[in-house]
Parts: sequence; C-alpha cells; structure tokens
Amino acid sequence: MLASHLDSLASKLTTSDHASVVALNLFVALLCACIVLGHLLEENRWMNESITALLIGLGTGVSILLISKGKSSHLLVFSEDLFFIYLLPPIIFNAGFQVKKKQFFRNFVTIMLFGAVGTIISCTIISLGVTQFFKKLDIGTFDLGDILAIGAIFAATDSVCTLQVLNQDETPLLYSLVFGEGVVNDATSVVVFNAIQSFDLTHLNHEAAFHLFGNFLYLFLLSTLLGAATGLISAYVIKKLYFGRHSTDREVALMMLMAYLSYMLAELFDLSGILTVFFCGIVMSHYTWHNVTESSRITTKHTFATLSFLAETFIFLYVGMDALDIDKWRSVSDTPGTSIAVSSILMGLIMVGRAAFIFPLSFLSNLAKKNQNEKINFNMQIVIWWSGLMRGAVSMALAYNKFTRAGHTEVRGNAIMITSTITVCLFSTVVFGMLTKPLISYLLPHQSATTSMLSDENTPKSIHIPLLDQDSFIEPSGNHNVPRPDSIRGFLTRPTRTVHYYWRQFDDSFMRPVFGGRGFVPFVPGSPTERDPPDLSKA
Repeated sequence: MLASHLDSLASKLTTSDHASVVALNLFVALLCACIVLGHLLEENRWMNESITALLIGLGTGVSILLISKGKSSHLLVFSEDLFFIYLLPPIIFNAGFQVKKKQFFRNFVTIMLFGAVGTIISCTIISLGVTQFFKKLDIGTFDLGDILAIGAIFAATDSVCTLQVLNQDETPLLYSLVFGEGVVNDATSVVVFNAIQSFDLTHLNHEAAFHLFGNFLYLFLLSTLLGAATGLISAYVIKKLYFGRHSTDREVALMMLMAYLSYMLAELFDLSGILTVFFCGIVMSHYTWHNVTESSRITTKHTFATLSFLAETFIFLYVGMDALDIDKWRSVSDTPGTSIAVSSILMGLIMVGRAAFIFPLSFLSNLAKKNQNEKINFNMQIVIWWSGLMRGAVSMALAYNKFTRAGHTEVRGNAIMITSTITVCLFSTVVFGMLTKPLISYLLPHQSATTSMLSDENTPKSIHIPLLDQDSFIEPSGNHNVPRPDSIRGFLTRPTRTVHYYWRQFDDSFMRPVFGGRGFVPFVPGSPTERDPPDLSKA
C-alpha cells in the first residue's frame, strides 16, 4: 500500500518536473525570438523591444489557449515576488550605473518634484476620481484603503517602458527627467502603497498624515544613504585589495554581489530597494568601476546591460502571456462593458493626473531657472506627460498584491480590477509606446543635435559635458573660462562657482584618495589595467 502510494507520488513529481522543463524551454526560446525580432525591427519608428515582447507574449498566450482548449494561457504564473526580487534590481541598478550623473543631478530638484510630489498629486486625483465614478458602476464595494491603493497602483509609471522609448544619447535632458521621475515615482508609489496597506485608515487625522510624510522622508533618505554606503564599501574594498592582480573574475563577482546586496538589505530593513540599488549604481560607476582592471570594466559594463535587457524582455513577455489568463477573464465575462468602462475611467484619470502636475510643476521649475537652455519648454512638457502615461509590471505587481491571493481571485470586484489593470498596461504600453518616438521627432526635431555636447566623463560610456550650461565649463586645472558676473542677474545666470565645482574640490581632496575613482586607481606594475603610471592631471 505504502509502496504504491510512493510510486504514484513519484510519478506525479516526474510529470510536474517534465512540464516545468518544457515550459522553461519554450520561455527561453521565446526570449530568443524577442531578441531576434527586436534586432530586425531596430530601425522601425513605431516598434521597440517592450512592444515586441508584449505582442509575442500575447500571441503565445493565444496559441496555448487554443492548444489547451481554453484551460490555460500561460507557462508561468505572474508573481510579484519574482518581479521585485529578481527582475527589477538589475534593471534599476544598470540605469543608475549607466545614467549620466551630471544631467541627473543637474535636474535633481525637478526630478524630485515630478517623482515625489507629482506622484502624490496623481495618486490623489486618481483616488478622488475612483471614488466618484466607481459608485455608478456595479463592481462591488471598495473601502478607503482599496481606493487609495488603486491610486498608488495607477500612479506608478513604468520606468522600464520609458527607458526603451527614450535614449539618453539622443535626448539627454528628456531622458534624465523622465527616467529620474520614473525611479523616484516607482519608489514613491511602492512606499505609499505599503504605507496604505499597513496604516490604520480608521483613525486618519492631521497627525497621522504628518507621520506618514515623515516616514516617507525617512525611507527616502535612509534608502539613498544605504545605496551610497554599499557602493563606497565596494569601492574601498576593491581599491585596497585590488583583486585584479590575481583574478579579474573576483572583482567582477564582488561588484555584482554588492549591487544585489544593497537591494536585499533595503528589503530586509523595510526600505525602498529601488532607490537603494539606483544610488548604489551611481556610486559604483563613479568610484568602484574605475578601481577595477580594464578588462573588468568592459565585462561589468556589458554584463549589467545584458542582465537589464534580459530582465526587461522577460517582464514584458511574462506580462503579455499572463494577460490572457482565462480564470481572471471568466469572472468578468458576463459584464464585459463594465470591465471596459473601468479601464477607460482609469486611463482617463491617469492622463488627467499626470497633466495636473507635469505642467504646473514644470512652470515652477522654470521660474527657478534663469538659463533659457535649462528650461522645460511646452513641447518638452508634452513629451514628458505623454511618455509617463505608460503603465507596466510595477502596477501589475501591486495590483496582484492587493487584489489576489497566490495569483488567483474569486471576488468579482477584485477580478475586474485585475483585468482592468492588465488592459490599461497593455493599451498604454502598445499605443503610447508606439507613438512616443514619432511624437518626439515631431515636437523636438532638433533635440538630437545637442547630443555631442551633453555627455559625462565619469560614467562607463562617457566623454565630457559642462555642468551648468553648454557654453561654459570649469577646467580641471582650476583655470576657469567663466567670466565673472557684473550683476545679480549675471550671477544667477552664470555663477563664478558652480555646485559641481565645489563637489569636485571635495571629491578630489577627500573622497577619491580614500575610495578611488578616476585618476586614483592603484598602480600595480604589469597589471592588466596599468601599463604606465596613472596621469593624475587628466582626473
């Protein structure tokens, strides 16, 4: 009796293992197909990698539905844990590792306005709209926590989508604003969502609101400091031990593991892993990357970019296949009009919510900028508004976390929210994603002409850019080509000393001698990195 039971169990496990192997083989083959088709469609002005992966995922889902006679549409079930723990970290880290730091910090205040303040404004408008419009639809009862959670879910822009639509070499200012907003937006949305989940909304008052705001500042600052500290530790260890003398594999492995450790430490301490791993990438590109051998620099640059690319493709393929999960759609099949109405309302609220902060905050940002070249003109504001309308895996993961249990739901209202989230994500990614490139070409035809003047010497793929404006810069030797201003207005538009100047003085005097970086790489005769002593005058 026992023997037959064990044989039956072993047979079931063998069948399950075989099915998993088949599913993984097919998924890897689909990833290869996405890469090949993405290459073939590289010059297409309408398509990009994310749209290609989504369409392939949808096509595969339809095929599986037909083969299984409507029983299933996916190979793997969408998991928010898989997304947040394994797929998101390499994408955000590589973005921080490759981002042009001068452009990012030059627009840091504007990025924070869009990413933090703008996300809260958008979340509020979406929540208010849901309260008004959902009352007229028969989709079940949602309490205050559900409504605020919906606001946080759909306030989250998809930085993965916008990174593939915009290119930081072709549109450096737009890229820094849209990407920077995307990172801070994702972090803010996740923090707000988690706060709503753990907050007692039955005792909501002014004191509780201030406590929530203080908690957000606490999370933002600590997450940033943790990422910077992890990056500095990796730089110090690699500089002191200089693994490249014996093995380049060890220094590459240490960089990769320290990057992932920063994200997991943030999750362990209930901080924002997105912000932590992003700033870890910035610090590691500024210090650690210059402390490794030349071969390791090439290896890490391409390894991080490849992991990010595969994770992005995996996400969109994953979402495309899961979008046709028959169990979710079966729950709303009796009222398709309601599901379409909910999706349309949410899409409209997303558009209104973004417009409510993009244009006013851009106006405020322009008031603080005296240099005309740094101002965000109206055409650029339209592009920023449009490119941030896309929703993706972050919204999907938060929606699954809120409205499902183990990826499934039996409640009709929850099923409608899941299917509506899928619809909004697919529609916004495909439609807005396809139109973003033509829109940029139409509204900003001369944007790419400034590419050669806007790059960064301290990033892994960089040359040199002036920080403050494009027609003046500070020489490393201390001889400045910036004329001394003769008025207050002249000082505001062309200051004698920039923030970057004082940071470079501090960085060269205190940080680089300790943590390494460009010009302070340890000299080891005969090493793969240094055949000649480093020329510090080029730092």
